[in-house]
Amino acid sequence: MPQRSAPSAPRSGLPLYLATAFLARVADEGTSVAVALLALQRAGSASQGAFVLTAWMAPHVVAAPLVGALVTRARRPRLCYLGALSGFAAAVAALSLLVGRAPAPVTLAVALAGGACGPVVSGGLSSLIAELLPAGARRDRAYALDAAVYGAASVAGPAAVGALAAMASPGAATMFLGGAAAVAAVLAAGLPHGRARRGAAAASPGTLRADLAAGLRAVRHTRELRAITAGTCLAFVGIGGLTTTAVLLAGHRGHPEAGGALMTAFAVGALLGSLAVARWRPPLPDQRLVTLALCGTGLALAAAALVTSPSAGVALFVLAGLCDGPLLTATFRIRAAYAPPGTRAQVFTLGAGLKITAAACGAALAGAAAVLPPPLLLLAVAAVQLGAALLYTLVRPRTGTPGGSPDTAKGTGTRPVPSTSR
Repeated sequence: MPQRSAPSAPRSGLPLYLATAFLARVADEGTSVAVALLALQRAGSASQGAFVLTAWMAPHVVAAPLVGALVTRARRPRLCYLGALSGFAAAVAALSLLVGRAPAPVTLAVALAGGACGPVVSGGLSSLIAELLPAGARRDRAYALDAAVYGAASVAGPAAVGALAAMASPGAATMFLGGAAAVAAVLAAGLPHGRARRGAAAASPGTLRADLAAGLRAVRHTRELRAITAGTCLAFVGIGGLTTTAVLLAGHRGHPEAGGALMTAFAVGALLGSLAVARWRPPLPDQRLVTLALCGTGLALAAAALVTSPSAGVALFVLAGLCDGPLLTATFRIRAAYAPPGTRAQVFTLGAGLKITAAACGAALAGAAAVLPPPLLLLAVAAVQLGAALLYTLVRPRTGTPGGSPDTAKGTGTRPVPSTSR
């Protein structure tokens, strides 16, 4: 009598998730470049593009808690992700038609609507990993791969826009980004997170207002979450101004075309750093990895401000990115480990929304300080990274044993027990 084969282990859905996240983030990363090119081509000025991008980023900090609470409460969270990503895709596609053609209030309203869906792309998707995989080494590696997806998208998005704009037009490039986001929405519908979330929806009988307050309270009162949010937000004030600073620095040294190369080098370094953490888990607790990553990024950028060789500058920007890549991985794992039950989506979306807002402030500060010598500006960006490391160290708890894997903290605000699987 033939033996019945043992049932196969359930699929985690991680490959499908990574494809979904990559396409959505390619659209997100490429939009800023595409909108600027559209404004230049159709209006002859980048000012309208700047206003559209401000409207695109502004809703993040307000919409992030709401998006997280809605996802947490939903009995069918798959529909929430499908709806948000579809709205995101529709807004990008609409901008390809409206920028430089439609009245400014109409264009800005569409950008605000699309930006309100942004927290799903920037943070909400990452919160799914804890539902796709159990705590342990596989989930740790998944967070590193998710961080690598961010790095890959930050390289691929602007590159695809530049290539398509040159071959066809900025409008075609923007429409391509909308198509990528639409495919991400379709893929998100197939993610197996519905089964994992049935209990979570039932366990959230409170009002939407109570759920919003719970997410904010988790970030405010859980010291590890408060520390990582404060530290990364301060760091992103510097990172937000890095693009402007890199362009100014390249022009200051007689190579204006090298500004894009510097930022590409930083993005490639961040991608390599994330992949390295996914392949070889550093023998460090995540809290220490955050501090070292911030310090390494700051020191590399400070050195880049002092050297005059273009090749050395590019190499140092790669090194800065290598240090920045593991920071995102550690941030994901800390959020997952210390988010109280039922607040994980809020914690991820709120943290991402605050970081994007901080980056927008950094970009504005860099523009206001553009009259200063570019090496001094880059030194300021580096100092902000070192200040972020200090802030994180001062805010986070200093008792107990550092480290731990996701879900071991149970939201208590104390540090989890170190995981032997790492």
